[in-house]
Amino acid sequence: MTTLQLPDVELAGQPAAYWTGVAYESIIAFTRARQAELGMTQPQFWLLRNLSKNDLLPDGGGRTVPELRQAMTSYLRAEDDLNVEADALVDRGWLIRDENGRLRITEAGENARTRLSQHAPAIRALIHKDIDDKEYITALKVLRQLILNTGGSA
Repeated sequence: MTTLQLPDVELAGQPAAYWTGVAYESIIAFTRARQAELGMTQPQFWLLRNLSKNDLLPDGGGRTVPELRQAMTSYLRAEDDLNVEADALVDRGWLIRDENGRLRITEAGENARTRLSQHAPAIRALIHKDIDDKEYITALKVLRQLILNTGGSA
C-alpha cells in the first residue's frame, strides 16, 4: 500500500515537512523540465523577468549579477549559477552587459520572456490537473497556518 492509499487517520499523522519538501522538489523539477523543453532554464527566465521593464524592473535600468541574486534570493536554488546563466543569455543576444557589469534585456530577450510567459498557464494547468480551486485554496490555507504555527510569516 502506498502512502497515498493510507486511511485518512494515518495520513493525518504524516509529517508535513516531508510532504512539503517532496511537493516542492517535484513541482520545481516538473516546471524546470517544461521550461527546458521550451528552450530556457528557469533561472534564465527569472533573469529576463528581473530585467524587463514590462515585468519586475519597471525602470528598466539594468542590474548587476549580485543585485539580481539579491532580488531573487527567496527563490534561487543552491545549484543556480546566475553568472553562467547570464553569460548564456548574453551569448544568445537576449541580454547585454555594459562596462560596469550591469545587465539589460534586449528586444530579443523581451520577446523570449514574453514567449515563455505565454506557456505559464499551460504549465500551471498540468500541475493543478484534477485539483479544483476550492481544494487548492484549502491546501494553501493549511500551509499558511503551518507556517504561522512554526513561527514563520505568510
